[in-house]
Amino acid sequence: MKRRAKSVIITGLTVLLGAPIVLVLLLKFVNPPLWGWQLSRTFFPPQGYPQSSQHQWVPLSSISSSLPLAIIAAEDQRFPHHWGLDFNALLSVIQQSGPNGPARGASTITQQTAKNVFLFPSHSYVRKAYELYIALLMEVIWGKERIMEMYLNVVEFGPGIYGVEAASKHYFGVSANQLSRYQAAQLAVVLPNPYKIQPVPMTNYVQNRVSWVLRQMQNLGHVAL
Repeated sequence: MKRRAKSVIITGLTVLLGAPIVLVLLLKFVNPPLWGWQLSRTFFPPQGYPQSSQHQWVPLSSISSSLPLAIIAAEDQRFPHHWGLDFNALLSVIQQSGPNGPARGASTITQQTAKNVFLFPSHSYVRKAYELYIALLMEVIWGKERIMEMYLNVVEFGPGIYGVEAASKHYFGVSANQLSRYQAAQLAVVLPNPYKIQPVPMTNYVQNRVSWVLRQMQNLGHVAL
């Protein structure tokens, strides 16, 4: 019995650790037709989710250079330098945590991509550990350009609006390669909560956030991935 249990455990760990390696290797070259976050929304739709979603894949080369910069400025300014986990941001969040827990998250763009593509919404420590493992694999196998390309094509910019091409056309009537610097900042500010924050029409909160992101973009200058 002990030998059998040991064999089952080893097999389980091999699958849990090996399957992500195979999938990450595959998706380095293949654009996913479906991904975890989209499937979760489809089968367990939140309030306000439309009957049909919008999505069109575009390569990073066909996306305005202002958008990756805006996303980095708004979401993860150390993205070009870390290996999937930003220890500085994590420590800052822990230090600023109140009695009810952290007021904000510390997920990097890599972690968010791992969650959106490979996993389902959950707040368990097991899922978080798995997310970190996949994020490290992505950093090693994909590199920064592919991570950013994947993120910009699968992230939800509004209910059922997946990817920057669909978002650009929905909100501004232009393709992703035509986005202005200001429009890029508008899209970037919705990502913390695309069901409550919209780039247009802009509220005072969104205007203030856009101004902040534009200042951060100016400070960052050109970011090489």
